[in-house]
Amino acid sequence: MNSLLIEEPPLQVLPSLACKVGLNEAIVLQQFHYWLQRSNNVQDGYKWIYNTYQNWNKQFPFWGEHTLRRAINSLEKQGYLISANFNKAGFDKTKWYRIDYKKLLDRRCVQNGQTNSPDWTNGAVQNGQTNTNRLPENNKQEINSNNVERHTAPSGKPEQTAEIIGYLNKRVGTHYRATTRKTQALIKARLNEGFTVDDFKQVIDNKSEAWLGDQKMEKYLRPETLFGTKFEGYLNERSTPRVGGDGIVVGTDYAKLAKEQDEAYQESLENMGEVHDKELPW
Repeated sequence: MNSLLIEEPPLQVLPSLACKVGLNEAIVLQQFHYWLQRSNNVQDGYKWIYNTYQNWNKQFPFWGEHTLRRAINSLEKQGYLISANFNKAGFDKTKWYRIDYKKLLDRRCVQNGQTNSPDWTNGAVQNGQTNTNRLPENNKQEINSNNVERHTAPSGKPEQTAEIIGYLNKRVGTHYRATTRKTQALIKARLNEGFTVDDFKQVIDNKSEAWLGDQKMEKYLRPETLFGTKFEGYLNERSTPRVGGDGIVVGTDYAKLAKEQDEAYQESLENMGEVHDKELPW
């Protein structure tokens, strides 16, 4: 029996690379490496590749374009991808990319107290060739994502973690600690995927509006639920404002609302102008 469930060349997930740069980033980086080995575009002594986000996304059909953008931007911020613009037309903003192999080869991935440093060679593809059309099996991807969360050292972004947990506690009225290792690991895993602090706040806002006040769902306003593997889905949900018994959205600033209504009324009076007796209907 074939070791693959589907007869097609696989996209590769290198565990040590995923540990170092993030799961999604590792998939993208390996694919970029595949194309760089076949590129004839040489600039400044390096091989480069280029494509639009829409065309790159065709090679990763299991992601939305926003997820792909976050992975690429994350790799740029971490310094593993170098971007430039060598387009002849000034209006063409298509990015060109190369991998900083020197930075990439300086790697250490700590798991279970041991340092895992496999032998990587600059330019060699491990375990066969990467193919552009492979759709990874979703369960395997989720397991790898969980492994990254378990083995990633939780420290490293304490200020961002404190800001996110502080916002959650203020918004929901809870008392979660930013020093809890599991919470730190969840937040760091999402940050490594390219999400921002504002994204965390948006998820907290979305789910607070949906669950706050609901006895069955309110208990899930916690880090392990909000910042887990469904994070991106929560981020893209359209929040539905809750309406109170008075017909006004819960959380409305009544003083501000009254002021806006008064200003609108005064403006309507000014627009009416002076009314002459002959214009009256009686």
